[in-house]
Amino acid sequence: MSRRSSGLLPRGRKPPGPELVLFGITPTRPETGYGYIAAGQSGEAPGAARPVSRFIEKPDAEKAAALLSAGGYYWNSGMFMFRADSYLAELKKHSPDIYDTCLLAARSLERDMDFTRIPAEIFEHCPDDSIDYAVMEKTSKALLVPMDAGWSDVGSWSTIWDVTDKDENANAILGDACLEDSNNCLVYTSDKLVAMLGVKDLVVVDTKDALMVAHKDKVQDVKKLVKRLNGDQRSETRTHRQVYRPWGSYDSIDMGNRFQVKRISVKPGEKLSLQKHHHRAEHWIIVKGTAEVTRDEETFLLSENQSTYIPIGAVHRLFNPGRIPLELIEVQSGAYLGEDDIERLDDRYGRAAPTPDVEEEQIPVMSEKV
Repeated sequence: MSRRSSGLLPRGRKPPGPELVLFGITPTRPETGYGYIAAGQSGEAPGAARPVSRFIEKPDAEKAAALLSAGGYYWNSGMFMFRADSYLAELKKHSPDIYDTCLLAARSLERDMDFTRIPAEIFEHCPDDSIDYAVMEKTSKALLVPMDAGWSDVGSWSTIWDVTDKDENANAILGDACLEDSNNCLVYTSDKLVAMLGVKDLVVVDTKDALMVAHKDKVQDVKKLVKRLNGDQRSETRTHRQVYRPWGSYDSIDMGNRFQVKRISVKPGEKLSLQKHHHRAEHWIIVKGTAEVTRDEETFLLSENQSTYIPIGAVHRLFNPGRIPLELIEVQSGAYLGEDDIERLDDRYGRAAPTPDVEEEQIPVMSEKV
């Protein structure tokens, strides 16, 4: 039964066409952290769809106040609704390079156990652009539907402060923190105590990778920090301390000249690739669970408080045959700990051996256990 015959549409109204609808949030304050959309009048009910006139980048405080006062402007929520074929037709028209790359990717998908993956070489060559810039700011088929539903973007740390429960001094604390004579602050910490004294309006974010301290009015400019770190070729923008893999995860807890220490977790029934290294040796100490170790021609079990040594050049593999996660400490030592000192001989996940990379060679201590 069609929508028309079912009576779901009012009499005389046509079914919706191939428009691309975006939801515009009715602004409640002169916000500088969101982009704005100028919308025309619908001529119908206040909540009816309206033609999009133009997009406005994040304004300064003065311009945001003017937009709020003028009316007819909405926050860009980044939420859209459209038919897939309608969007693809507009993508092909306005950003053919993205369309062609996506089409090639769809024709070249690779199966990896329960996952469908896009080939890395295709993904890397796809232009990096948002739906707004690639299509919505160029199409003539954009419609805006006003929405007033208590929406929050939660796209910045200051917004997280807005929606988080606060103490008697208006501090929002996520993690282990001690604040004295401080107010209107946001603290996020993952693994250590953060102590603050006599400050206000600060955002403090402490993760395993880095510590950021910013004024609440400046957190929208965090991209400037990322740009500078990329320009300085800092590894923190490319490699996390804790890395997840199909078999589990590892956390690089310490590193220095000619050594690196990792805490490795292997899920029950999973195994790492059969491999060898030409420049590093490894020591494994089991702290939880049971490990089945392959080292050259021998295979043996290790349990809690037992350890083994993997010499340079030894063919080795780690397997968790148990029902609980396997936890171990790995100490790597050698003249070179780079990503490309891995020769995979067998891998149940179908991954190829890493290839030398100039950026990876610049940070040789950030090696990958695979």
